[in-house]
Amino acid sequence: QVHVVESGGGLVQAGGSLRLSCAASGSIFSINTMGWYRQAPGKQRELVATITKTGNTNYADAVKGRFTISRDNAKNTVYLQMSGLKPEDTAVYYCNVNHLSQRLVVSDYWAQGTQVTVSS
Repeated sequence: QVHVVESGGGLVQAGGSLRLSCAASGSIFSINTMGWYRQAPGKQRELVATITKTGNTNYADAVKGRFTISRDNAKNTVYLQMSGLKPEDTAVYYCNVNHLSQRLVVSDYWAQGTQVTVSS
């Protein structure tokens, strides 16, 4: 079993910055892509950014140039540095870990979610 725990959400004024962290632990064999998703009230969960094991990144258009995703493979941790925050970035942010087990089973694990609120 893989456990995923995130931290770093909070309340910030528009234009401010926040850094989210997400660490995976437990029976880890190989972590593939790690990513961040968000869900605003009344909306579907959407992709924010992903990063592969080799460091290739992908961003939603809405956050390009403002958010930076990174990871530390030795610590099984992914980060999301958010700058230039806007009220429309307000959402619950979820970390996702795509894991490959020794038996070659691919599974997605989700963290519990952390609230990010941006005031205008």
